[in-house]
Amino acid sequence: MAARNKARKRAFQILFEADQRGESVQTVLADWVRHSRSDDRQPPVTEYTMQLVEGYAGHVDRIDDLISTYAVGWTLDRMPVVDRNILRLGAYELVWEDETPDAVVIDEAVQLAKEFSTDDSPAFVNGLLARFKDLKPSLRRD
Repeated sequence: MAARNKARKRAFQILFEADQRGESVQTVLADWVRHSRSDDRQPPVTEYTMQLVEGYAGHVDRIDDLISTYAVGWTLDRMPVVDRNILRLGAYELVWEDETPDAVVIDEAVQLAKEFSTDDSPAFVNGLLARFKDLKPSLRRD
């Protein structure tokens, strides 16, 4: 598995855990970093994982607003927790991380949905992130 793919998966897991625990992503990220440094069995938290989590944290309100606005028929509360956090990570990387090609961001998010969510989730994630890609120039405002 490529390094960035692992970093995205870990970032997703941190966002998911924070959502489930009702904690900030920064708190959960700090827990993961501490555990990885004190226990050899824990996977390392790479710089890119930290960049993704911290980047998401800096735009959390805007990202949730975008998802709420464009997820037709779904509120954030009703959305499966896995899908919500895949979309959060994908939206951050798609809109605010310019070094990663849009197609890669969308493909990686769809792969996470295939691995961790329902049969309908990959199409849902793909459709919403593709919409964000099309609207990207107008979405970046904070």
